[in-house]
Amino acid sequence: MVGQTARDLALAFQLAQARRSRLAANRIQELWAQLDRRDLSRSYRAWVGPQMVRVVTAGQLASAEAADSYVDAVVAADGETSDRAGRTRAQAFAGIAADGRSLEDLLYLPIITSKRRIASGMSVDEALMSGLYQALRLGSSEVTQAGRGAVGSSMVGQRTIQGYVRVVNPPACARCIVLAGKEYGWNKGFQRHPHCDCVHLPTTLVARHKYRNGFLNPQAYFSGLSRAEQDRVFTAAGARAIREGADISQVVNARRGMYTTTAYGRTVQATREGTTRRGNFYRLERNRAVAARQTSQAGFRLRTPRLLPEEIYKLAESRDDAIRLLRRFGYLT
Repeated sequence: MVGQTARDLALAFQLAQARRSRLAANRIQELWAQLDRRDLSRSYRAWVGPQMVRVVTAGQLASAEAADSYVDAVVAADGETSDRAGRTRAQAFAGIAADGRSLEDLLYLPIITSKRRIASGMSVDEALMSGLYQALRLGSSEVTQAGRGAVGSSMVGQRTIQGYVRVVNPPACARCIVLAGKEYGWNKGFQRHPHCDCVHLPTTLVARHKYRNGFLNPQAYFSGLSRAEQDRVFTAAGARAIREGADISQVVNARRGMYTTTAYGRTVQATREGTTRRGNFYRLERNRAVAARQTSQAGFRLRTPRLLPEEIYKLAESRDDAIRLLRRFGYLT
């Protein structure tokens, strides 16, 4: 870890955790193949189940044991002095599921899934494959979650650490990219979608403001992608808007509230994002209407749908017109 930046450490830690999860998943797959197709429950309880629990527990322990060294290495990389009030007890994060239930109960769920699908008429092979996918997902997730939980505990015990910064681990989706570099308090984590592999980077109060490039800056991440990859991740119209100077967060967030409506004499794709009283587009439209003396601040009512970038390009008569509309609908400043 000598000479590595905090970001390097975060990505290396994530990679190591992914390897531990993969090792557990590989062993689970081997064990699953040993199930007796004639009596899934009996063979699971007699041999396969206990072995799966041991595999996941070992993975959890290995993930949790890496927490203190990772957090302390980040403190050193930031040039800060360690102020550790306690060490992480890795065993506390192993042997149970992240939701508090026993691993035995959790890892039996794929057996239930397989049996139910066989009962519904699915072939044994297909049903067992469905159960295997669930077992792999649960097992690898529990190994990863143990590491994350241990890192959180280690951060609390390391008083020098004041918060998290979100590190995007490529390849990433548009929603994760716009959150690159977002800061969280030491006692706050960030939400993840399924299969998200973004990293919590523990930071000191001073160092957290250093991270404004690379994987911690949405615009820098976007610029580092090929044009084809930009179009794939952000859609062709969204990527075009960003390349023309649109705010990347506005472009991505607009798609959360997409709907179809009629405006300007045609059916258009619009978004509800930014249209509430505290929203950016609402404020822009209100200020425009007040400046034009069409209404007062108190009397303003938003009636204009906020168009998505692709609709703007369809309506725009020229490049200048597209820029004007992107600015009008809150994608350009």
